[in-house]
Amino acid sequence: MLRHVIAPSRRFTKASHDVVRHPRLSSDAKILLLYIQGLPEETTCKPLSELARKLGIKGRAYQKAKEQLVAHGYVHEWRSQGGRGRWVTEQLVANTPLTSEQAGHLREAVPPTTPPPSTQFPTVGEPTARRAGGYQPVEDHSDKTTPHPPSEAEPTTDPDPGPTAGSAAESLQLARAERVLLSLRHTRRELHLGMREARALAVEAVKWLERGLSESDLRQALLAERPEGGVRSAVGFLRYRLIQKLPEGPTPLPQLPSAATMVVCSSPGEEHVFRPLGEETECPPCRQSTAYATFYGAPAPEPARIPWRERFAKINGAPPGALDGG
Repeated sequence: MLRHVIAPSRRFTKASHDVVRHPRLSSDAKILLLYIQGLPEETTCKPLSELARKLGIKGRAYQKAKEQLVAHGYVHEWRSQGGRGRWVTEQLVANTPLTSEQAGHLREAVPPTTPPPSTQFPTVGEPTARRAGGYQPVEDHSDKTTPHPPSEAEPTTDPDPGPTAGSAAESLQLARAERVLLSLRHTRRELHLGMREARALAVEAVKWLERGLSESDLRQALLAERPEGGVRSAVGFLRYRLIQKLPEGPTPLPQLPSAATMVVCSSPGEEHVFRPLGEETECPPCRQSTAYATFYGAPAPEPARIPWRERFAKINGAPPGALDGG
């Protein structure tokens, strides 16, 4: 691959690699997020849908891009009712993923710098004017002419040590369960789920995978026994089935006595050990010999040792000595 790159000296937007290389964000979601990140402050009072239309992202493509940004913490929304009963929607767009709690703190701590929201023009948050997760946004140099683009901002906190092996395994299981739930729409349209709905139900679906079921088994269990009246709520139906139809876990194998329970047989003769089942002090053969001697007054006779050739001939009905060539 050949690459020819000329760094722009003006009119550019700094983009995080976490956004550009995000594996679960579509190209529309990435372009919309980067476009809003580079807008001046006076244009952020417009709703997210209007900004998306300027990029040609409309209809289902916009809804899908917005769902992905909401699911991964880049877009947050709040709906409230005004004095005249009108509903107002506030929107926050961040260039780094935020939890609902972090977004709520930013909403309360930072006063709005744009006109108050209305029912027709919800507010789009300003990620370049707020701090999130200990990250200081880089100063905007779009109006300045510089010989080189600004350097990368240095984080003020220690780098993330990365996910542990346990959290990585749990994330993989959640991704498998989420993939199964999202695939149900291809078989039955009434089981169509959004990204956030599938992620919430994946917590219950993971329990099926942890009990040894495959993804195919889980999908078949969720699609079986269609209700007579149809499914009114895909989320409610699947949550009920995941909880109520959860199979029992595997029965644990009985624990065998460890080698530490071996004791020495107390009967006379050559010393040997055995594993007792209770509080007995003699092994089963010695107990049998002791019982025989107590009852008959003589030691138990040793069993006759028959050569293997004679035993084999007896089993097959051959005359004695047949195997010896006689």
